[in-house]
Amino acid sequence: MRRPLAAALALAVLAGGAQAQVADLRSTTALRVCADPAASPMSSEDGSGFENRLAELLAAKLNLPLEYFWFPQGMGFVRKTLRDGNCDLIMGYAQGDELVQNTNHYYTSTYGIVTRTDGPLAGVDHLTDPLLKGRNLGVVAGTPPATHMARAGLAKDMRGWDLFVDRRTENPVGDMLKGVKDGTLDAAVLWGPLAGPLVKQDPDLQFVPLVKEKGGPKLFYRITMGVRLNEQEWKRQLNSLIRRNQPEIDAILHEAGVPLVDDYGKALKP
Repeated sequence: MRRPLAAALALAVLAGGAQAQVADLRSTTALRVCADPAASPMSSEDGSGFENRLAELLAAKLNLPLEYFWFPQGMGFVRKTLRDGNCDLIMGYAQGDELVQNTNHYYTSTYGIVTRTDGPLAGVDHLTDPLLKGRNLGVVAGTPPATHMARAGLAKDMRGWDLFVDRRTENPVGDMLKGVKDGTLDAAVLWGPLAGPLVKQDPDLQFVPLVKEKGGPKLFYRITMGVRLNEQEWKRQLNSLIRRNQPEIDAILHEAGVPLVDDYGKALKP
């Protein structure tokens, strides 16, 4: 009996030590943010992204200096950043991902369709619109709207871009917006926080949120911050910051041009 008991106690001590070690990964002297250096307009190494501005807001509220650990998003991002202890917070993480522990969401956005403001598709606001048939349509392959488009009979009209790319060398969103602008594409269906701020800067283009689509997969997502799985107190602190500063968060997102929708993706948020 003594051997199993001793083994159990040893495991308990090791587990407790491991938990303490993981908990100690969080810095108390700086807000350390994990971010992609080339994910403009969301995050950028030059600090121009709207997620950079949100991180600055959080750091100010915490009265801590802001530090970044830059790493390109894609396979291994969470492991190389958050889990390895190089940083303590991922901005802009979709709710429900099991790789991180999600905070409460601080905004909800949706996919939408980008067209020329003076083009024949300017009035299109849903993917089953007959006007889309026979058009050159850009979409990121593997994203939810691609499924809707295929179901609407648009598969032969779709031109796909890769989902996981190194944004330091490739820019699928920028390529699609350029195509819509110069006429090589008639429209592009893109994630709102990526396309909205870029379209806002271009009077020739418009972004129309897709809030009228029926069936799955859903086209709207609640966006949270990601922390390590066991850091409950850190998550609660961030939830409190989100709740108390939601008007300022909304103002930053609105100013950036991020299309905000209600929590159910049915209507634009005022």
